[in-house]
Amino acid sequence: MIESFPANFRIQEIALDGVTIHTRIGGTGPAVLLLHGFADTGDMWAPLGATLAKTNTVVVPDLRGMGFSSQPKGGYDKKTQGQDMARLLDALKIDTAALVTHDIGNMVGYALAAQFPGKISRWIVMDAPLPGIGPWEEILKSPMLWHFNFRGPDMERLVAGRERIYLDRFYNELSATPASIDEATRNHYAAIYGRPGNMHCAFEQFAAFTQDAIDNKELAAKGKLAMPVLAIGADKSFGTAQADVLRFVASNVTGQVIANSGHWLMEEQPAATMAAITSFLTK
Repeated sequence: MIESFPANFRIQEIALDGVTIHTRIGGTGPAVLLLHGFADTGDMWAPLGATLAKTNTVVVPDLRGMGFSSQPKGGYDKKTQGQDMARLLDALKIDTAALVTHDIGNMVGYALAAQFPGKISRWIVMDAPLPGIGPWEEILKSPMLWHFNFRGPDMERLVAGRERIYLDRFYNELSATPASIDEATRNHYAAIYGRPGNMHCAFEQFAAFTQDAIDNKELAAKGKLAMPVLAIGADKSFGTAQADVLRFVASNVTGQVIANSGHWLMEEQPAATMAAITSFLTK
């Protein structure tokens, strides 16, 4: 089920260069930045946020064009969104943060850490590839990933008013146990993605993958990330391949696999996933 963030979290609409980022902030102590992916919003992190806020300042944005952030026409390449996140930290007067990411959040997270390595103390990256890195070309051939190229005006017309059906496909096919993503969760995200413009912007996230691959190769050529990285794969999804991919771009990678989970780690195995995250953050 969808949990609410604790009452001591506040919401700020943070105006940056050409975009306003809807951000949840709570707790005190060392900062942790949590980045969501597709078919979720920052709401996915509420259980983790409640735990981390006991000892950390927790920052949970919606990516540009997603959730309740504004919907600029462009900037959906992850390099630009990494800059969004750097500016967000600056706006909050946060010099350094630990980073926790999932899905498209991984791609934004890499662009953030690679462009601004001094801002990120450690990175926990969960269950999604990085465009252009490692076996990306092979990954693109997977029949499960047809949605990478599903976009355009006619596709938007097909999905309009049927957001729940479209999102169900992700929850059902990419999970180990579809029932672990309950009706309340599905309806919650279907309503948000059904807001005018939100699905268009989500498709733009995927449309940018070609540019992201070019950008990531250039970023990776400048050297590997030095901060400690925990690469978490789900055993019914990326598994040990998550760490294999991250070793192309980071020199200090620990791999971990969460059992009995598909792609939706925070929804399917929240306790095990949060235990892995909190253990790595407190090392």
